[in-house]
Amino acid sequence: MRLEAETRGTPGGADAAERPSCRVPAPRAVDDERTPAGPRPTAPPGAVAPPVAALRPATVTPGGAVPTVAAVSAAAVLPRAAVLRPVAAVPTLAVVPEAAGAPPEADASTGPVAPPAAAVPRGVGARTGLTAPLAAPAPPGPTAPVVRSWHGILRRAARLLPTPAGTPFTFGYALVLLATSLYAEFGDPRTVAALLHASSTDVAHLSRTPSAALLASALWVAGGLSSPYALGFVLVLTALERRIGAWRTAGVFAVGHVGATLVTQVPVAVSVVAGHLPETSLHRLDYGISFGLLACVGALAGLLGPVVRGAVLVWVGAMLLRDLVAFEDPLTAWGHVLALLIGVAGWPLARRAAGRAAASG
Repeated sequence: MRLEAETRGTPGGADAAERPSCRVPAPRAVDDERTPAGPRPTAPPGAVAPPVAALRPATVTPGGAVPTVAAVSAAAVLPRAAVLRPVAAVPTLAVVPEAAGAPPEADASTGPVAPPAAAVPRGVGARTGLTAPLAAPAPPGPTAPVVRSWHGILRRAARLLPTPAGTPFTFGYALVLLATSLYAEFGDPRTVAALLHASSTDVAHLSRTPSAALLASALWVAGGLSSPYALGFVLVLTALERRIGAWRTAGVFAVGHVGATLVTQVPVAVSVVAGHLPETSLHRLDYGISFGLLACVGALAGLLGPVVRGAVLVWVGAMLLRDLVAFEDPLTAWGHVLALLIGVAGWPLARRAAGRAAASG
């Protein structure tokens, strides 16, 4: 294409006619000051440079000659965007359309389209588009099983002790025994001795006020809080009440306490009347919870497993046999044996009551 200067109506007149019709600019290097110094990167093998005419506008010389591709170096003609640099390929994520429906088709200019936002898990990198693996939850430390085991042990140990809601009879009765034991330990000795004699289930009191004597004698622990009967009362009655209920536990205790007391005191009265024992035997001091406790031990043994049941009966039987051999207090020793047998005789009733309690919740 040839451009001619118009001299007519052009400011400058002849001066404008003397100037060439178009000034050919000097070739300017494409890489400006933004291009770092050093050797110019070249295109990798196989890259095809775009046509010169599509990259730079045609220049016209005064003679009308147009420079060809061979007259211009490829490095000067190629724009900055066409220079291929050895950059590592970085995957990117295209913009995901928010509208629900079929996923958009892939475009050749943008590459494959990323999956919908709902399918992209949390942790997608903002720059690289790579999905970072979610951090797995930290495994429990070595102390976690130990803590859980200790919690289980504490829960099982707490069930051995009476509570107001779970075992009201044992809990209330234990408070009464605690109060009387503390008073017997720290109260006035004369007052304590008078109360104990008034609460005795001897023949004299049973013949006059049997109900009051039987009730009052069960309010004291022989030997106080240091006696094994105190600890045995809490453990045995709590376990029995959790299995058969409060009223049935109270019934087992009452039957053992009253039955063993009457069985041991009636022979004393007969022996005194027959002259085999002195009259002082009618005022023999007898009080405590041991008869009722052993009856509850016998009933509880019937609700345990075979191994535990056998171990309990053997251990308790050995203690009672030792008392019989010692012959220090034969009436009390025989009363303990009778109370244990009363509890064992109630196994069918205790098991039936335990089944009803388990069925009711």
